[in-house]
Amino acid sequence: MWRSLWRSIDRFSLQHFKYVINELRGIKVVHKHNRELVIDLLQSIVEIVTYGDRQDPMIFECFMEYQVLAEFVRVLKIGKNSRIEVPLLQYLSIMIQNMDSEHAIYYCLSNDYINSIIEHQYEFDGGDLAPYYVSFLRAVSSKINRDTLCLLVKVHGDAVVSFPLYNEALKFARHGEKMIQTAVRALTLNIYNVCDDMVYQFITTPPVSKYFSDLVCRLKEQCFHLDTLLHSKEEASTHERRNELVLETDKIVDDIYYLKDILSVGEYRLSRLISQNLFSLLVFPTLLPLLQLRQNDGSNISPLTSLYIVSRLLQVLDGKSMVDAVAGVILYPYMTLSVGDAMEGDTVDGVCNASSFLDHLNDMEKRVCSGLESEGAENIKSNNLFGHLAEYLSSNSQLISGLRNDDCVERGGVLAHIFADNNHSLLLASLFLLLILAESKDLDYLLASMIGLSRIQDIVYWYIHPQNHDLSASQVVDGSIFVKFMPQILNALLKILASQPPLSVLIQWHTGWFLRKLLISQISQGKTVNDLNFHLFNTSYEQSRERLRKELDGCWFDYIPDTLRNEWLSCKTALEESSQFKDPFFALEIAVCQQDTDGDATTVSAWQRMVEAVKVFILHLQLKAVIFKGSLLEKPVLNMPNGPTADSGRGHASDTPSASFGSDVSLGSGIPCRIAFSNAGIRDIYLIPVARETTGKLLLTEKHPFRSQRGVVIAIAPLAGLSPKIDNDHPSWLHLRIREFDPKFNTSKARSNHLKMSNHVADGKWTLGFPNAKACEAARLLILEETCKQRSFVESTLAPLLQDDYLGNLSVVEDE
Repeated sequence: MWRSLWRSIDRFSLQHFKYVINELRGIKVVHKHNRELVIDLLQSIVEIVTYGDRQDPMIFECFMEYQVLAEFVRVLKIGKNSRIEVPLLQYLSIMIQNMDSEHAIYYCLSNDYINSIIEHQYEFDGGDLAPYYVSFLRAVSSKINRDTLCLLVKVHGDAVVSFPLYNEALKFARHGEKMIQTAVRALTLNIYNVCDDMVYQFITTPPVSKYFSDLVCRLKEQCFHLDTLLHSKEEASTHERRNELVLETDKIVDDIYYLKDILSVGEYRLSRLISQNLFSLLVFPTLLPLLQLRQNDGSNISPLTSLYIVSRLLQVLDGKSMVDAVAGVILYPYMTLSVGDAMEGDTVDGVCNASSFLDHLNDMEKRVCSGLESEGAENIKSNNLFGHLAEYLSSNSQLISGLRNDDCVERGGVLAHIFADNNHSLLLASLFLLLILAESKDLDYLLASMIGLSRIQDIVYWYIHPQNHDLSASQVVDGSIFVKFMPQILNALLKILASQPPLSVLIQWHTGWFLRKLLISQISQGKTVNDLNFHLFNTSYEQSRERLRKELDGCWFDYIPDTLRNEWLSCKTALEESSQFKDPFFALEIAVCQQDTDGDATTVSAWQRMVEAVKVFILHLQLKAVIFKGSLLEKPVLNMPNGPTADSGRGHASDTPSASFGSDVSLGSGIPCRIAFSNAGIRDIYLIPVARETTGKLLLTEKHPFRSQRGVVIAIAPLAGLSPKIDNDHPSWLHLRIREFDPKFNTSKARSNHLKMSNHVADGKWTLGFPNAKACEAARLLILEETCKQRSFVESTLAPLLQDDYLGNLSVVEDE
């Protein structure tokens, strides 16, 4: 033990350290015969230096005196074709990452040794060198601060002319490996977060600043790829297509969050570059399909993908400039309409002329520039953020001439997508974008009033400061989208719910999310649902209730109460989700479902059908509560028994309903029969069906060897779903369907807030043989009788929810 301890201490001694350094100095060339020795020497040096940095200052003094980093540089130069680069970079990364002393870090970054290692001519031939190299760069970047950053740049006069760490890292910005991309982004953020004016000037000046436009261009390419996947004609299942879209949208969201991280640095030159490139290269070109309303010739992203991208940008990047810019372009036709209703505008025969729209862009530019200034992006006015869009519109007169006021009102702009016939994904995606804008705390009060979704604070501002505007608050609010078109929007959503045959639970639930928000907004303004829309809702409600009632005759009726209780809270949470956190991916998912022409061919299990019926009914019940009470219900009221409940009434022993495999039970009501097991041959048994409350079992028991009136349970099956049928050719044979799937309620949230069902195993089958046809029929009737009693209890439990006056009864219960 002591000898081992002595060796451990000696290994980190100053004397041993000098010995290792001298050994490394003696290496004149690195080749395959001494490569392992060199690796061992490098490892020892790194271990001793790491130890010395924390425990022995003399070791690091020796490290500096012997200029060990220069030896690392030399080994790189004499180690060509020896594959020494990977272990050298790996050990250097470990050493740098583990350095705590500011003195040690400062020394390592000085004398240009690190830059020499960074700029060494490596051969990245597709091997494993690139990850180690980028990891080394990231390790260096993690140690820089305002005092050490200057050691890694090359300066001429008052300007940085070279920054090897940054420049070399950017060469891997589009590398195929996700790990390398992540490391490069972490490195750049480490640099951006160090406040150095000369470095900021260097990275925001061409050609280095091209990195930021490349970022946005790459993001735009991914958006086009997403659009291609969304509208692909290749044969693939809905599940496969959805997974492809998930992977692609994840990449897009990662890129957007990276842009957010850069903007969060708060440096005005970085913010300006990111904002300029986002607006000119992505945001405005993405918004154009929403304004053009003409057949996509392939040069633009489709409206649905555009809505998804803009919604995601607003959710992640937010900020006053982004929100106001998007709202200003989207809402321009309706702003013109509102103004035109109150005062003379620049219109000729109802047509918005080009100068009017371009003037609007200039006004919006001032708003956005003001927003950017408030966010820290100074001196941005001269950069003409809206120049790209203005130039595009100037060269496309037919687009501007198509912006007619009357069309904008009824079927133009974003409303054209909201009122698009049978395009549910486009309708919901358009509404979602408006809701994100309406609920944004950064939206300009004038633009917010154009949307008109319960932005009371903006209306109040108009009344308090009327001198700042040419229009009155009431004129603007009355002309807002949600106020003016609320009945039509609600009608479009309710038509989706009331569709016949019913649409998928996915579409219905997302439609319900929108209805809940809009209904609450309308109620807050003292308005009610009109008769037409109320009739539509009642139709839809009756459909959902009837669908649930049908499930009471299904093979999973016994699980309906538990499913309802289990799904209630998750459904309520999903309905209350904020638009800022709701994933707009739902619109793409709905589009894929709509495109699936073979949707009916997809096998829907009886279990899944029951759960969907429960979820859709919960949705309608909650929407009904919003309409009548103005809020969601906290929990369902079920008719649960207050005292002891009798069993089926056939005189079962008290132990029978609770029996499990191997239990000893009474054979009093059992019917003798036979069954053939594949691994146990033919066995004489007794059939005992028994129901208690919502639980029902079919027990197969063998007679106890010593107790004539007792039996041992050898098999159990759920009573629900047995569907007993007598064989046509053998009237003494009884066929039973056995549920093999054991549902386990999953409380975890799915991505789109709807239940993800497992593909459970197929149902099993039992065939029982009876002495004669009469006994077989008696057994069938007994099973049906017990099943009916179990079903009756489930119906009684659900009865309050299924009553027409459930909400009225609920109010009485709450008052009591």
